Amino acid sequence: MTDTINKSEVYDVIGIGVGPFNLGFAALVEDVPEINALFFEKKTQFDWHPGMLIEGTTLQVPFLADLVSMADVTNRYSFLNYLQTHNRLYRFYFREDFHIPRKEYNHYCQWVTGQLDACKFGMNVKQIDLRDFEGESLYEVVVENEHHPEEENRYLARHILMGIGTVPAVPEQFQDALGEKVFHTADYLYKKANCADAERIAVIGSGQSAAEVFLDLLEDQAAHGYSLHWYTRSKGFFPMEYSKLGLEHFSPDYTSFFYQLPQEKKDQLLVDQDLLYKGISADTIADIYERLYQYSIGEDDPDIHLQAMSAIDRIQPLGNKWELRGFQQVSEEAFMVDADAVVLGTGYKPNLPDFLTPLHDFISLDQQGRFHITEDYRLVIHGTERNHIYIQNGELHTHGVGAPDLGLGAHRNAVIINALAGREVYPVRSINIYQSFGAQNQPVTN
Repeated sequence: MTDTINKSEVYDVIGIGVGPFNLGFAALVEDVPEINALFFEKKTQFDWHPGMLIEGTTLQVPFLADLVSMADVTNRYSFLNYLQTHNRLYRFYFREDFHIPRKEYNHYCQWVTGQLDACKFGMNVKQIDLRDFEGESLYEVVVENEHHPEEENRYLARHILMGIGTVPAVPEQFQDALGEKVFHTADYLYKKANCADAERIAVIGSGQSAAEVFLDLLEDQAAHGYSLHWYTRSKGFFPMEYSKLGLEHFSPDYTSFFYQLPQEKKDQLLVDQDLLYKGISADTIADIYERLYQYSIGEDDPDIHLQAMSAIDRIQPLGNKWELRGFQQVSEEAFMVDADAVVLGTGYKPNLPDFLTPLHDFISLDQQGRFHITEDYRLVIHGTERNHIYIQNGELHTHGVGAPDLGLGAHRNAVIINALAGREVYPVRSINIYQSFGAQNQPVTN
């Protein structure tokens, strides 16, 4: 026996999460008549990494990596149209900088969400199951209203689009220490005030977030008088790869090349390519160095310590402080330091949502528990060939370093929209760069 449904109440796709990638999808799909879409977001409004919207920080990609432009520059939800709508176009023009403030990017995305009725905020997806309705398999999406938790609504869709992003990654040995004085960079602006009266602050990690936190604390050091220590297990405080040809790794061409490789090769490449997506921007390094230089004028010697090649293994309470135990991996020396506050720039990890629990037996995973994902961004699901779950920014292990990059978001959305519509809504071109990543065979001549 199957349940009865009203066909007009079935969505072609329901998106879970409204971050930049699903928001870009909503903007691009709004005028596609074949696709009826709806999006749910647990938060009550769009806010992009609010704990890291430090004054003066910018995107690490040019403004063209907005929600839509790399798929459709004429789309009304482009960043340039946002500027024109807010009478900021000339100001942006005279600024002559492709990298926009994060604060402005966040406001731009909020401007887009305010125009898209399909994006519903304060709606927490609790469960997704695949059920049979009058002979048609559909996903049933159970949603709780955050404003009225007693209300539980059910929606039906042929396909699901997961855009739930990543969550802060905190090593297991640090988790017991988490609190008001030991916290991830994701919570930095919320808990920064807790550091104001500290005698010593430690920052752990060498990515962009750790560097921005260190710089922000460095700029406030003179006012508060704390000592500042920065540790990383990386070989140094190195810049992210930002050469022109290096940037071509963030292209559809490289994504296609990477996808065809054996998984063993992919995993090794990702380890070797960490500076493509895990380093620090050269501008941030320059700003840090300039501040350190200014502090050193007149033989001033503030208590600042930077130490690479060093893994912090343990954070444990020491009275009202925290004791950090570490190991210098090259000189093989153990060391110990105490701190009043510790900021963890330990990165992010994929978010494996509980709402997929009813489908666990059907979703194919590799030996490391990661999703098997098709080239067009579908999870491999056993038992159905018609109902797909597409994924946004969960395919680093299958599609390469461009997975979390804002500049490839519109391309990925174009691929998914074309697949759902069954036609080329947005052109997807195969040659976009100058170099070839695979071997190019040419005729052999005598």
